[in-house]
Amino acid sequence: MKDIEPGYIALYRSGELERRAEALEARLSACDICPRECGVNRLEGELGFCHSARRPIVASVCAHRGEEPALSGSRGSGTVFFGNCNMRCVYCQNYQISQDYKAQRRHEMETRVLAERMLFLQDELGCHNINLVSPSHFVPQVVRAVLEAVPLGLRRPLVYNTSSYDSVATLRELDGVVSIYLADLRYASNKWGRRFSKAADYVERSRAAIKEMYRQVGNLVTDEEGVARKGLIVRHLILPNGIAGSRDSLNWLVREISPRVAVSLMSQYFPVHRARRNPLLSRTISPEEYDEVSRLVDELGIENGWMQEMGASRDYLPDFSREAGPFPAREDVKR
Repeated sequence: MKDIEPGYIALYRSGELERRAEALEARLSACDICPRECGVNRLEGELGFCHSARRPIVASVCAHRGEEPALSGSRGSGTVFFGNCNMRCVYCQNYQISQDYKAQRRHEMETRVLAERMLFLQDELGCHNINLVSPSHFVPQVVRAVLEAVPLGLRRPLVYNTSSYDSVATLRELDGVVSIYLADLRYASNKWGRRFSKAADYVERSRAAIKEMYRQVGNLVTDEEGVARKGLIVRHLILPNGIAGSRDSLNWLVREISPRVAVSLMSQYFPVHRARRNPLLSRTISPEEYDEVSRLVDELGIENGWMQEMGASRDYLPDFSREAGPFPAREDVKR
């Protein structure tokens, strides 16, 4: 297929990208970038729920070969791990960078440096895309960095890799900027969202966000090598004791989004961080829980996407204390 030029290049040429960067940055003065709507002045260093001020916090940059095959391809996904988060998942596998706020201050950088990191992933490492992990609280900074990187040659598609606890108004500013949305669908009950992620409105917020993402990019489009160029991928992490609400969540996806949406079913849950102390979350998923979701996928006719094999729980645990990057060396994903 013909190569798809990322939409942010046309937005840059027209001046629209600069307009959006300025509009988003202005909102940082009484921050409403994510659903928390803390109202703090991040431009002046005030801190809200995400403990993040004006400058983006970048904990790690690497070529990630353990993402979905359509993202990692043969050269890896150019991953930018942002520090801090607008959620508080007790089982977060990235807890070293998402919930250790004081330590993350040393990773603050100017947007110009973030732009240089993106170009490093593209030009030096040859990654297929720029994969922005947990970007919801740094959308203004991301758009500014893209604005600064385009005249320097940035041309890779952007992946917005999110918990889906996003503001629809903010996502609308990313229309045409983001090529690929990689969106979590974690819970079907706000009871669990509140208890385990401090997100009491997670269900309605995430579903509205995913609808907006799908409106922008539609179903997944790949090139001749099977590498993603545009579209939505929805991740669903199977949690023990039915906490993820897999039946309700996947039913909603098929009914409200599309039966052809690309779904990534993940069996990698492992009780890290505070999950070890919670009886409902203190174990990996069972073969029976895995088989139940596998049968559900067949029942609903979900044909596009991937499903991790049972027993993957230890294969994807990152360690952000490693200077070489959070992940050990891995073979390229089999395609």
